[in-house]
Amino acid sequence: MNLIIDIGNTLSKCYLFDGETLMRTFHEEGHELMLLDSLDIRPEATIVASVVDISPEARCRLEHLGGRLMYFTSLTPTPLTNRYHTPATLGADRLAAAVGAWTQRPGQPLLIIDAGSCITFDFVNPEGEYIGGNIAPGMHARLKAIDDYFPRLPLVDAEGDIPELGYDTPTAIRAGVIQGMRHEIEGYISHFRKKYPTLLVFLTGGDVNRLAKTQTSRTFADEFLVARGLNAILEHSLALAQASLP
Repeated sequence: MNLIIDIGNTLSKCYLFDGETLMRTFHEEGHELMLLDSLDIRPEATIVASVVDISPEARCRLEHLGGRLMYFTSLTPTPLTNRYHTPATLGADRLAAAVGAWTQRPGQPLLIIDAGSCITFDFVNPEGEYIGGNIAPGMHARLKAIDDYFPRLPLVDAEGDIPELGYDTPTAIRAGVIQGMRHEIEGYISHFRKKYPTLLVFLTGGDVNRLAKTQTSRTFADEFLVARGLNAILEHSLALAQASLP
């Protein structure tokens, strides 16, 4: 059993995998990993990806898990060749999502779209090379920016009606942001499909369900894509370590 730990800015998310099968998910607010104190199994191996510095208390909990413990960094080997010019600055979630997509559809051109706090667009070529990607504000950042920069416009919640054209100010803002993001996504997909007709698209992130109307037969929504990628990276590292034994 593998334990995957993804420590974000506000949430720490944990996933248990048996091989490639996701068995359980759980999370907590903050970064102290107190949920590990009540974990009822001992994983054979654990991988930790974090966007924050891990506290001594959290490290102590990790070290008491038993099994192999690995921290995901820019030096960690992955199934992909990383062509990013500054790999140390590449977000672990972006590379992990790309690996998660590649392990499901190897040998294909892949566009990975992660709709979270930011919306990211990352590309993997058919040779298994992570080429790079773009970063733009996410849904809630766009809604808040309208409220911040335009005093006469209200802060609108993402929940609610999303018409083609707004019929009042709240629906005009909500539809402008969400429909705009859908068109933005469709524009990226159209652009890359002109260059790569067999392109496959993976959608992930907290806002993926609101944007999944863009799905086609070659577009896949997977909210656990980052976790699957981290599990594949862990398995890849374990296999390399095993192969290096005399």
